[in-house]
This record gives sequence, structure tokens and C-alpha cells, in this order.
Amino acid sequence: MGELTGKVIVVTGGSRGIGAEMVREFAIKGADVVISSRRIEACEEIAQEIRELGRKAVTVSCDVSSISDIKNLFQVTMDEFGRLDVLVNNAGANVTKPAIEVTVEDWDYINDVNIKGLFFACQEAAKIMINQDGGKIINISSVGGVKPYKRITPYTATKAAVIHMTKSLAAEWARYNIHVNSIAPGLIGTEINKKEREDKAWLEKATKAIPLRRLGEPKDISKMAYYLVSDAANYITGQTFFIDGGTLSE
Repeated sequence: MGELTGKVIVVTGGSRGIGAEMVREFAIKGADVVISSRRIEACEEIAQEIRELGRKAVTVSCDVSSISDIKNLFQVTMDEFGRLDVLVNNAGANVTKPAIEVTVEDWDYINDVNIKGLFFACQEAAKIMINQDGGKIINISSVGGVKPYKRITPYTATKAAVIHMTKSLAAEWARYNIHVNSIAPGLIGTEINKKEREDKAWLEKATKAIPLRRLGEPKDISKMAYYLVSDAANYITGQTFFIDGGTLSE
């Protein structure tokens, strides 16, 4: 897999967890990065790590449910670097509650981030990439996009939409040499579920549902992301890669 030296990569939701690990992976392989999320202080912490690696890192406060924030993200990217090689749509939202209790506000919040925001980020990236020599887009879906789960119905619906949207955009933009793929993680150990992972009963139940009998790590996702943005994946588009420890095999 080729090094990423000279590449400019935007990662939404890049301040923690899987997003932050992808940022680190890309920078270690030589890329310059634009790190965005609503948590600009956390973005700056990751950016400082990247700068210590000798790579450029720019931070942008961005709520992907806001179209103006999305447009600003790509404007800053072009102002700073003059090009865009890769977009990773990692920002996501979820509300956990019984379907009967989901409110219109819950629904709009999840859809605005996971579908609307993701689509218009893809659109802004494509506008730039069409005028270049192409580019790559990675959308982060979930095993929940194909496997039903209780209490997160709106979330799983949006993640199914991400898988299908990825295929549609890949087919439409292939003529411009824009590759669009998706990564669908299973249960990954991050800051978000740290409290649950400290509960032995919860952890035992969770790992029992995974054939490899362990939770995934952010690096399991970042390694796949690196592969997809490298030259080794130049004949891959429209695909979703399930990184789930075998969850969907049973």
C-alpha cells in the first residue's frame, strides 16, 4: 500500500474515537489532515499530535447538520491546501430509546447528521474533486445498517441509507475518478462505551455475540480506511466493508 505523502484528507468527527484514530493513521502514512467536529478543543489536541509527527493539521469547528458549516469546512480546506484528496464522513449521531418514545426532534437530529450532513459533505467534496484528478470518499456506516437492533431504529435506518447512498454516488461519480466506499464497524471499544465496558456482565454479553470474542479497536477501522485511500484500492468503489469480528456471519 502506497504512502499518503502529499495527500490532503478531511475527517469529520475527527476529535475522538474512530475518527481520531483515522487521523493518526493518515498522518503517520504522510498525509496532511483537516480535523473537524463540534468539539474544537478536542480537535486541537489531536492536531498537536499530528504536528509533532511533522505533518500539517488544520482544525475546523463543524456541525455537519449545518449546511453553512459544511461549506465552510471545505472552503477552509481549499484556502489552506488548495486541494482535497480524501473525505472521510465519520461524524454521526444516535439516540437510544424504545421506538415508541422517539420524538420528531430525535428523528430530525439523527437524520440531519447521519444522512443530510453526510450527503452534502460528499457533494461539496465532489465539486472539488471533479475539478482535480478525482479523489476518494469513505462513508462510515454500521453493521446496524443491515442487522436489526432494538432501541436504535432511527440510527439503523440512517446507516442502511448510508450503504445505499455510497453505491449510488460511486456509480454516478466513477466517470470523474471519484471512488466512494463505506466502512461498517461492529462494536468498537471507544470513549463512548467506556462505562459499559467496565461492566463485566455487559462486556461478557457483548463479546458472546461476536465470533472473534472481542470488541473491535479503533485501529481495526483505521487500517481499513488507510487501505481504501491508498493506491492499493484504486479499483474498488461502491463497496461496504464490514469490520465486525464476524458478527454478520452468524
